[in-house]
Amino acid sequence: MTHWFHRNPLKATAPVSFNYYGVVTGPAASKICSDLKSSRARLLELFTDLSCNPEMMKNAADSYFSLLQGFINSLDESSQESKLRYIQNFKWTDTLQGQVPSVTEEEAKEVHRSLKIAAGIFKHLKESHIPKLITPAEKGRDLEARLVEAYIIQCQAEAQEVTIARAIELKHAPGLIAALAYETANFYQKADHTLSSLEPAYSAKWRKYLTLKMCFYTAYAYCYHGQTLLASDKCGEAIRSLQEAEKFYAKAEALCKEYGETKGPGPTVKPSGHLFFRKLGNLVKNTLEKCQRENGFIYFQKIPTEAPQLELKANYGLVEPVPFEFPPTSAHWTPETLAAFDLTKRPKDDSTKPKPEEVVKPVKEPDIKPQKDTGCYIS
Repeated sequence: MTHWFHRNPLKATAPVSFNYYGVVTGPAASKICSDLKSSRARLLELFTDLSCNPEMMKNAADSYFSLLQGFINSLDESSQESKLRYIQNFKWTDTLQGQVPSVTEEEAKEVHRSLKIAAGIFKHLKESHIPKLITPAEKGRDLEARLVEAYIIQCQAEAQEVTIARAIELKHAPGLIAALAYETANFYQKADHTLSSLEPAYSAKWRKYLTLKMCFYTAYAYCYHGQTLLASDKCGEAIRSLQEAEKFYAKAEALCKEYGETKGPGPTVKPSGHLFFRKLGNLVKNTLEKCQRENGFIYFQKIPTEAPQLELKANYGLVEPVPFEFPPTSAHWTPETLAAFDLTKRPKDDSTKPKPEEVVKPVKEPDIKPQKDTGCYIS
């Protein structure tokens, strides 16, 4: 089965040794540094480990960040920063400038939950940590407000896609499915708008993906709204709604081709080859033909010139980011441990000598072969 969600490349990072010669003056501080190095290495390994599950990732992240807390926050739980706050610089690649297979219900829930958690992490970073950076993020870089906001919205939209697939499987009311699809289309449109002021050279591919998903879910909204209208004996309006669904589906098909031909960061996914995509085309066609037949035999209603206004609100199923907090500071951090870091013995930087630019190798992402396309079913 072909991939469904667009992803920018994984961020790569330069190695960090946590060796502070002269600064570390005791075994407790030395152990903290050693544990930081090993826990960071373990976390980075899991990013490309196909056997990794969410629990393994959370445990590894908690292990690393609980140790890192001593470098960030004061141990007395005040609002003061740690004296070690600026001892270490980290270097990462930039994702722009520099997929849901056929799943079980439990796996679908895990995807849904993971995307909500991801949205919460991005939101937490945006609100609580990025504003504290010494140097503000440059325009178009990963920590810049527009990109972080786009990631938050995209995570919410993709989580709602799982909700829609589940609602279709369970044959929920067409009105609910239409409302969820409409809200999801709005998410994608909002994410695209957030990126609209970025340079097309590195944002065009991502924006094509967001726009095609917006058109796809708008088509879904009009299709299921048409079913709702038909059930209310408004056959003429139903036909017009289905015609609009047909138009947006054709736009989504064209955008799939454009997306595949657009150069930019990240692997190219193939939504139009996905059964979930193709099924909508058949559903729109068959529902429109049904409405036209019934209008010719039963209703004889005039077809409106204007498409119906979609003013749909989902009563439930809307996704909100899961609030995120870093784990508590590791118990290894004590006043004695912190005192064992003597910043007065830190080597002075020789700013008169130019430093060579460090090259960060890209992350070698696992080659996940597309599985047989059995459709986007959640059983």
